[in-house]
Amino acid sequence: MFAILITFATMRTSVDLASVPVGVLIALGAVLLVEIALDVIALVDLVRRPVARVALGNKWIWVAIIVLVNLIGSILYFAIGRRPAAAGEEPAARPSRSSAEIADALYGDPDRTTTP
Repeated sequence: MFAILITFATMRTSVDLASVPVGVLIALGAVLLVEIALDVIALVDLVRRPVARVALGNKWIWVAIIVLVNLIGSILYFAIGRRPAAAGEEPAARPSRSSAEIADALYGDPDRTTTP
């Protein structure tokens, strides 16, 4: 999509963007925003996903596909590039902590006095 927009913007034609209907420009803008959002979401998911759960076993191939194939690349990644987690594999459980424990970890225990 970026290539199409760049080509369209750099073409030497008699077509002026002012002559393009507003609805077409809005549709192109919406498609561009969707493309950018899908690319960012796909790349973030790819970075966070372990290599074992990526099809083809190589993240760099998927980075190239997502970035170079534009809208279709991110859709391909979501459709076939991600492997589901194994049946016995569960996400790591985080220990639950109270807000007081978190505040103490960040700012120190208020009951403890500091002496210079």
